[in-house]
Amino acid sequence: MTAAAVPTLPMTRTCPFAPPAEHQKLREEAPIAKVELPNGSTVWAVSSHKLIREILQDPRFSSNRRHPGFPRLTREEQPNDSGLKPLLLELDPPEHGHARRAVIGEFTVHRAAALGPRIQEIVDEHIDAMLAGPRPVDLVQALSLPVPSLVICELLGVPYADHDFFQARSGHLVNQNSPVEVVRQSVIELMQYLGKLIGAKAQSPADDLLSRQIQKQLHETGRIDFEDMVGLAFLLLLAGHETTANMISLSTLVLLQHPEKIAALQEDPSKTPGAVEELLRYFTIAESALGRVAVADVEIGGATVRVGEGVLLLANTGNRDPEVFEKADELDLSRGTRRHLAFGFGPHQCLGQNLARLELEIVINTLFRRIPGLKPAVPFEELSFKDDATVYGMRSFPVTW
Repeated sequence: MTAAAVPTLPMTRTCPFAPPAEHQKLREEAPIAKVELPNGSTVWAVSSHKLIREILQDPRFSSNRRHPGFPRLTREEQPNDSGLKPLLLELDPPEHGHARRAVIGEFTVHRAAALGPRIQEIVDEHIDAMLAGPRPVDLVQALSLPVPSLVICELLGVPYADHDFFQARSGHLVNQNSPVEVVRQSVIELMQYLGKLIGAKAQSPADDLLSRQIQKQLHETGRIDFEDMVGLAFLLLLAGHETTANMISLSTLVLLQHPEKIAALQEDPSKTPGAVEELLRYFTIAESALGRVAVADVEIGGATVRVGEGVLLLANTGNRDPEVFEKADELDLSRGTRRHLAFGFGPHQCLGQNLARLELEIVINTLFRRIPGLKPAVPFEELSFKDDATVYGMRSFPVTW
């Protein structure tokens, strides 16, 4: 691919169900290539499944988002210092391993399964409200967003009554077009809110994740690292609702295009876990959110990435790599593979993936069982998608039955 043919990233999807065609062209012609970002910086774009996995487990590529070479998709230059201590996803070994081990026990398969009955209650309560209310209804506001928001709030011990506050601010943080001052103010306000919450839990602990982490710090060190706790709460609160909410809406939309697939899942719900894996691969909603910066010169894929150069990993395109997934552009709910990159790969693989999987399984099994006549309330071309966000999804989804 010539320099003139390399697009400025990010590119807008022309089909809501597929990565931009330019991304796929990169994978076919130059799976590691220089591209330009909206802020004028030049980084490497990596679009093959194999190379993405290699980079995600190579310690010569750092997750440090405060490094000046780290790739940023924002239109404006964002501040490198958020005011928080480095978050878990920004740490490199050995600090990353220590921090992850401190909290990984909260997100095991067993822990997630124990939340299953409560998640089922939450889903049923929101579907009850949908059935009792007027039609059409916006699925995003009625189900997709409140379910994972309520789950993560209960898990962390964050009052759900404050969800409008933190969802509005998290929306600014994932929007690539948010002005730098709006981003900065959103971070400050979330930090202040979470700082007060951590202080209250230190005085009066409850049975929730943040309280347990506070007590663990007190037991191990005799003190509470408030900056560390605020950073953990900040990361989990944002990641815990934004991603799953978007997957619920998109999964519902694409399944409604294939009623035979819904019928197959309703006939045999044991197929739903495999279907969830395929939906995660198919959409890869954190489509280009994986970034790294080289901390050494690295020869990879026929290119030399120099120390200090940024690398943007196009996981959405890697998850459509025909060398790994047969008929990769097709939605095949029986594909039955976890080789996808929707949760990343390597040491930084998504902490909450077990919880996200369970939420999606319960929503998919319950929604179509309880509202078998569910259908979009507007023509497909009137639906609005988040093309300007680092986490892809739907702005609204009017449905009826």
